[in-house]
Amino acid sequence: MTPLLPASRARRAALRVAVCAGLTVLLTACGEDPDAGTNGVGRLSAVEIETKARKAVDGADSVRLSGTLVSKGGSYRLNMRLKHEGGTGSVTTKDNTFELLRVGDALYLKADAGFWTHSGAKDGKEPSKSDSAAADKLDDKYVKVPEGDPAYKQFRGFTDMDVLLDGLLGMQGELTKGDRTKVGGVRTIKVTGGNGEGGILDVSLEGEPYPLQFARAGGAGVLTLGDWDKEFALAEPSKEETVDYGRQLPRTSGD
Repeated sequence: MTPLLPASRARRAALRVAVCAGLTVLLTACGEDPDAGTNGVGRLSAVEIETKARKAVDGADSVRLSGTLVSKGGSYRLNMRLKHEGGTGSVTTKDNTFELLRVGDALYLKADAGFWTHSGAKDGKEPSKSDSAAADKLDDKYVKVPEGDPAYKQFRGFTDMDVLLDGLLGMQGELTKGDRTKVGGVRTIKVTGGNGEGGILDVSLEGEPYPLQFARAGGAGVLTLGDWDKEFALAEPSKEETVDYGRQLPRTSGD
């Protein structure tokens, strides 16, 4: 028969067990800290995280932006490398894919003959022989977009880092902090606007708190952002690569 412990000794033993159990729970919790080894923004409020992300964007010199953009003008798939003095990449609409290159204010568009043939056709009619011949000459060549051309502003907008980021990363409604997840293998924290209807932003928990993914409000597209502050070359095409369209450039639509 095991002898019973005096009441005082029993209480002390029970206390030691409780303390040890508490320490075990505490140490286990510390070992599973979701913010361990991160930049710490996951511990902040949703508003503070969004502010930190905005500050990181404002201080960045370059970014790669890809994904789908849905606007009143149509639906576009973007794959652009951008910095403050210009950008380069591709834009795909329902009917066409074309490349854009901007160095300072000089803006160039490059597309295949199908883009120019489609643009030369009017009212759904088949393109004329002259339109087809002109399109063949423009195939895979850079066409400089005149600054006075109505299409200049539209095309330039796809290459403007400041305009794109300011316009595309806006959130609506009350901000709440969401789950921790990963984007491209990088740990992130979600910030949700208006219960998800006002946009969902994934902010990096590693290094600078850059936005890595953004689901725009109202289902207006999902964008992935990467290569933050990675330098890339921008240079105007040579004369041999450039031709003159000789008329008003076509505007694009994703409709």
